[in-house]
Amino acid sequence: MWCSLFSCSTSHFTIIKCSIPSDNQESKIPLNGNVVKLDLLKSNNGHHLATKTSFTSCDESFYNIPMSQMRQNIPRKKQVVDSYRQGIIVEGVYRQTVVIRSYEVGPDKVATIESILNLLQETALNHVWMSGLLSDGFGATHGMMKNNLIWVVSRMQVQIDHYPIWGEVMEIDTWVGASGKNGMRRDWQIRSQATGLVFARATSTWVMMNQQTRRLSKMPEEVRAEISPWFISKQAIEEENPIKIEKLDDTAKYVLSNLKPKRSDLDMNHHVNNVKYVRWMLETIPEQFLESHQLSSIVLEYRRECGSADVVQSLCEPDEDGLFDEVAVDDQHKRRITVLHGFSLASGLLEANRLVEAFNQSPFSYTHLVKIKEEIKNEEIVRGRTTWKRKISSMPFPA
Repeated sequence: MWCSLFSCSTSHFTIIKCSIPSDNQESKIPLNGNVVKLDLLKSNNGHHLATKTSFTSCDESFYNIPMSQMRQNIPRKKQVVDSYRQGIIVEGVYRQTVVIRSYEVGPDKVATIESILNLLQETALNHVWMSGLLSDGFGATHGMMKNNLIWVVSRMQVQIDHYPIWGEVMEIDTWVGASGKNGMRRDWQIRSQATGLVFARATSTWVMMNQQTRRLSKMPEEVRAEISPWFISKQAIEEENPIKIEKLDDTAKYVLSNLKPKRSDLDMNHHVNNVKYVRWMLETIPEQFLESHQLSSIVLEYRRECGSADVVQSLCEPDEDGLFDEVAVDDQHKRRITVLHGFSLASGLLEANRLVEAFNQSPFSYTHLVKIKEEIKNEEIVRGRTTWKRKISSMPFPA
């Protein structure tokens, strides 16, 4: 008979192999530097019973197996194919095949924006993994670890043309390029594996921060030498003159206060993951609007990190230049429904142009701000701007 017992310490796993003695005797089992002594007696029916347990110390180095022998090692050299993650590298571009799972979709059975952002983050880290540059940090290279540096995102833009549905098989491409003297740009493209239809595109700018001082840092030459051979000049989204997002104040139309990060919101760098900020932003938008509209683009400008002890406030303001406010949106929706229900062959050509024109009108936008709101400090965390379009599937066509 065999049994396995796993025990985790800071740097070791312990595996125990048990065997049944042939007669009444004691059995000694190593466990994390101790010997577990079991006095085993054989019963009348042949089963073995433990009647006494005691612990004595033993040589830890003899019984413990290093963690490096228990897990998949981080590659130290470039890999072209990763069969476990279904990823490949083609001309510097990392391509991974993913499937939209049930827990990544919302009530409408399409992927949520949070799921899409998580996939972007995961494929970026897998790209670094396969490059052979990944150290023990959260996407940090060997040179970055030597200089106690980590990556932080300063700006991100995502454009979503179509949302993948539950079970959709997608290909995600990601690559990196230079951004100024001390930054790095990372881009993505998400498309259907079956048809090649592009679901979304994204671009981001990253800078380095000292993990101890939490201050931004210049890029060391040894880090530049590591990552610059991977730089590609193409861009997923062309941004010649990025529009600056205006700062909101306490007069914003929608405010959500006293938000507190949970332990599950922290990433491996011990600050709130940037995907959580997006959730805080969307929670300020009226539910009625979210039911009838779909996010088509989001721009994020990160100002500072957020820790587990911070108290956060999320502000949101509708765009005054938008087509209509929430009441007008509802009236416009009703008008379109009336047109659709009253559609006939005689009036079809007349009303069709108006219907198409209504769908082609300017999208609706919100400006966002997530900030630390406390008595002592009142600092910005991230500014955001979201653009929305009406959900076509929500239109009630006649049977």
